[in-house]
Amino acid sequence: MKVTVIGLGLIGGSLAMDLRKHKLATDLIGVDFNQAHAQQAVELGLVDRILPEDKALAESDVVLLTIPVNAIGALLPTILDQIGKNTVVIDTGSTKGLICKSVSGHARRNQFVAAHPISGTENSGPTAALEGLFVGKTNIICEHEKSSDQSLKIAQSIFDAVGLKTIFMEAEEHDKHVAYVSHLSHVSSFLLGQTVLDIEKDEKNIFDLAGSGFASTVRLAKSSPAMWAPIFEQNSEYLSQALLEYIMHLQKFHYHLMKKDSKELMKTLTNANGIRRVLEKK
Repeated sequence: MKVTVIGLGLIGGSLAMDLRKHKLATDLIGVDFNQAHAQQAVELGLVDRILPEDKALAESDVVLLTIPVNAIGALLPTILDQIGKNTVVIDTGSTKGLICKSVSGHARRNQFVAAHPISGTENSGPTAALEGLFVGKTNIICEHEKSSDQSLKIAQSIFDAVGLKTIFMEAEEHDKHVAYVSHLSHVSSFLLGQTVLDIEKDEKNIFDLAGSGFASTVRLAKSSPAMWAPIFEQNSEYLSQALLEYIMHLQKFHYHLMKKDSKELMKTLTNANGIRRVLEKK
């Protein structure tokens, strides 16, 4: 099948790489508004050729939308307007509520599959693409009942081929859950990095003391702001709720710290240690 990938960064490039490896795509077409990225994607062999969006859509069996979530919401209705009656459009956005609403009444809504493969790294651009990035990772499809059986079948064949484990969820439920398990951790990492950078202005040797714990904690702060700012904005309702709860825990910890209350500090850390049990079940 002919597959067009719109957005040739980490996710789009990695999907293209795996589709080629598993021979699911007879022709890989790239679309990217960053001409340097488009050229890199061809040079790296991620796609076979670059086409303007309208020409790519006209000859595609599958369209993968792997661009920032605000761009997906803006572009998706127009894409559904232009595709053929058998073309399937799949997005990979980290928010789903507003994206699904953008095409809720569209005549070709059943040709769209709203998905979120939960995988990635802190790197971006075509050079960040990795073979096998999705193996063993979770993929969420939202509003599956609004996609046709054929659209779901094609999307599932792609997700299965690249190694994703697919589950189904409503869009609002998805956004609420990822606010806690994904978006909050990115906010924490970005702001920890900002806090340390502010201190570093006065303490020039602070990074000489940074060990592996600091590096792993702020790793996510190296992620693309162009991708994450729209995610935070689109999921602001649930992310705000998650932040308020996080801030409450920080304030309680700060209070016990100032009181030098070793018993309460130990209790907090012991309770938090319970996350080990949850993560080891995965």
